[in-house]
Amino acid sequence: MLGQLKSWGALQWFRVALQLHGSVVPAVLPRTLISGLFGVLISILYKLGLPLDLPVVVVFVPNVVLGLMLVFRTNTAYERFWEGRKAWGSLVNDVRNLARLIWVAIQEQRPEDREEKVKILYLLPAFAVATKQHLRQECLPEELQPLLSPQQLQRLKSLNHPPLQIAFWIGDYLQQQYETGRVEVYQLTIMVERLNSMVDALGACERILMTPMPLAYALHLKQLLLLYCLSLPFQMVEGLGWMTGPITGLISFMLFGVEEIGLEIENPFGRDPNDLPLDTICGKMKHNIADLIHSNRLI
Repeated sequence: MLGQLKSWGALQWFRVALQLHGSVVPAVLPRTLISGLFGVLISILYKLGLPLDLPVVVVFVPNVVLGLMLVFRTNTAYERFWEGRKAWGSLVNDVRNLARLIWVAIQEQRPEDREEKVKILYLLPAFAVATKQHLRQECLPEELQPLLSPQQLQRLKSLNHPPLQIAFWIGDYLQQQYETGRVEVYQLTIMVERLNSMVDALGACERILMTPMPLAYALHLKQLLLLYCLSLPFQMVEGLGWMTGPITGLISFMLFGVEEIGLEIENPFGRDPNDLPLDTICGKMKHNIADLIHSNRLI
């Protein structure tokens, strides 16, 4: 039994290692082929007698510089990815806490108060969905329709920043509950802090989105990477001969892949396989709110 599990684990490892969905292989394959074919060309010219071999010591400094730049590029991209994930994790917690406070702390003095609370609770996942679409720079999706009234949805379509309008509606409701005596001042303070934290998470995501990698750095890295991959055949042709092309392609594939990974994850709010699963996160928020509304208090 244990041997079967190990065999299944090995097969699963190879299946993941060889899958194309979510990998950078399709993006870097054309560049890799060009580098490999250039290596084949250099091999042919070298065999014809042209002195094209280049001592490895000449490119030692470019090797070190390129390695440091690739490491910095990848680390910076992952830092942006992780900061985006933390911002959305904070948003999930704030939505849950604010929903619980609204549902429990605000008193229901009239029959219609409960219905009003339900509408406000659905504004919380609506804020998350609107934030997702705002970060993706897309139009408001159909998934907002069950969460908002037709008037609210029509109002949001005319705005440049729908999440802030939803936050305003929530804040206005909380203030009205305080003015009518349904919530105490310390409870209002806690709720407003949760709402402010939601807006802060939105601001953190906007900071990532609106602060791209400096163009000069990105261009210089690409130029250095291209020059290095094109110089590889000159370094290896004397020792490898006809294997220069395949080895050049393999090394280029690794380097281009590392750079492409940085490009994939530096903006984590899109729809690519390597982006954050924002659709799933928003769906869980909606399920959490529905569970809260339909839950029964323990007596």
